[in-house]
Amino acid sequence: MSGAGLRASAPLSPLVLACLAATWLIWGSTYLAIKFALLSLPPFIQMGSRFLLAGALLLGFCRWRGAPLPTPRQWRNAAGVGALMLGGGMGCTAYAEQTISSGLVVALIAVVPVIMALLSLAWRVQPNRLEWVGIALGLLGVLLLTRGSGFRASGNGLALQLLACFAWSLGSVLSQRVLPLAAGPMGFASEMLCGGLLLLLMAVPAGEYAVTAAAWPPRPLAVEAWLYLVFAGSLLAFNAYMVLLARAPVTLASSYCFVNPVIAMLLGMLILGEQVTPGEWAATAVILAGVVTLLLGRRRAHFASADA
Repeated sequence: MSGAGLRASAPLSPLVLACLAATWLIWGSTYLAIKFALLSLPPFIQMGSRFLLAGALLLGFCRWRGAPLPTPRQWRNAAGVGALMLGGGMGCTAYAEQTISSGLVVALIAVVPVIMALLSLAWRVQPNRLEWVGIALGLLGVLLLTRGSGFRASGNGLALQLLACFAWSLGSVLSQRVLPLAAGPMGFASEMLCGGLLLLLMAVPAGEYAVTAAAWPPRPLAVEAWLYLVFAGSLLAFNAYMVLLARAPVTLASSYCFVNPVIAMLLGMLILGEQVTPGEWAATAVILAGVVTLLLGRRRAHFASADA
């Protein structure tokens, strides 16, 4: 049996289980934390300062461990990837949460693997039959979800969240194929620094600095949520995800895609009293079924190539 097959069938270590819990629970709760931080911190300032601080801390840690700084070309790539994934992806997500519930936002984010599979067609990466079924289910689920009352109440919020999903997916694909970052955590530190700076610049035309100054000081709950996003969401959970990529099958590492929406929707209902209709739950189930099918198709293709 190949090394990949051995890794896939090996029992899960306590470290892998802890990292799975971190990506499931922490990332699933960050969308609720964004909602709380919005009480005092507008979306672009909130996200920009979050990633700027997290990136600076991570870069300092990498330098302390002796990692070299990114090359000028790698900084350029980090600027492009950060603009798409953090500026467009996370910035638009926070902006959309002003008018859409956190649970529905993350339910739509679950379709990101489907968008990435479609974008990969530009590099002639053809999905297999099972992956096409997953893509079709994911797109059907999005169509059903956008017809729900939660999304119909805010057409602008829906459009922004779809743009966020596309920007995050495009940045992810380009980072793999066209815009490689520096190796290891240093690459993600540079991405967070560049994306954070761009988000703080985006806050200027949005008039967020005047709004923040008028409401200063921020509410304690907003500050606590922001700190949670910096240290738990951006540093702890992200590094847990990197450990999963190194020690677990990709399908297992990507399982947050279909666990996070359920956690986020439940937290939104229990803590914020957000309403989710039965039709929206059904649409979310269709999206998650599509994501699971897509990941299973990728796993089958991986083992087929490994055995060849």
